[in-house]
Amino acid sequence: MRKLSYFIAASVDGFIGDESGDGMMFMSYVDDEFRQFLVEEYPETISSEGRRILGLDGVANKKYDTVLQGRRSYQVGIDAGMLSPYGHLREYVATRSLAESPHPHVELIHDDVVGKVRELKAESGELGIWLCGGAQLAGLLADEIDELVIKTYPVVFGGGMPMFAGRNYALAEFDLAETRTFAKGAIVRRYTRRR
Repeated sequence: MRKLSYFIAASVDGFIGDESGDGMMFMSYVDDEFRQFLVEEYPETISSEGRRILGLDGVANKKYDTVLQGRRSYQVGIDAGMLSPYGHLREYVATRSLAESPHPHVELIHDDVVGKVRELKAESGELGIWLCGGAQLAGLLADEIDELVIKTYPVVFGGGMPMFAGRNYALAEFDLAETRTFAKGAIVRRYTRRR
């Protein structure tokens, strides 16, 4: 069974964006050291345009072959002119508002998102599924998440878009599997779910 990994940027107080959902302030912590980590460990999480700029075209995916985004997360790519922001992966967008996909490579999921994720997890293969965001989708899929990879940046929002939104949770426990710290204060922690 393939894993669903929630690989996300967050503030120290657990928000993935400010009140408007904007998380661009995290980019100020992406220096050469952090970028090299992403290139070596998670190259598929760099957008297709970013991969082109960094000369990573043709670099093999290491952890994921599929990306799943919520509608608002996908809008960030659309606004930047990237209708297929992760063209090197299979791209899915969970949406109720988009009737048709703006790009043939991007498949829309209009209903039964949990069922679709279970179908994707049941596929054969070594690589997993990257839950890219956002908060509502993570809340909906909380019981399906097998791994958390949290890029925590040294900022406090005090409010905003939480990592998980839209439901009350039963306790879910994860074990810390790995930690990496960076000179500018970012920490990347990987957790695996206790089943």
